[in-house]
Amino acid sequence: MKAIQVTFDESLLERLDSHPAVKQRGRSAILRDAAIDYLRKQERAEIDRLYGEGYGETNSVESELLGWDEEGVWPRS
Repeated sequence: MKAIQVTFDESLLERLDSHPAVKQRGRSAILRDAAIDYLRKQERAEIDRLYGEGYGETNSVESELLGWDEEGVWPRS
């Protein structure tokens, strides 16, 4: 691992340091988790954006299937 320097507003740092998980696991561990969560969120947003581009404004797989229910021959039960 590599040590880095991060600047925090004093009130935010105070809130962070007072949290029980930070006291238990340490500030660095919590900030690593936060960075991982941020990157995952960004990756999901990019995937959603790409789906949106692929499916147009409807952003729905169901919209592509509309109308096809009358095209097939369905067995009688």
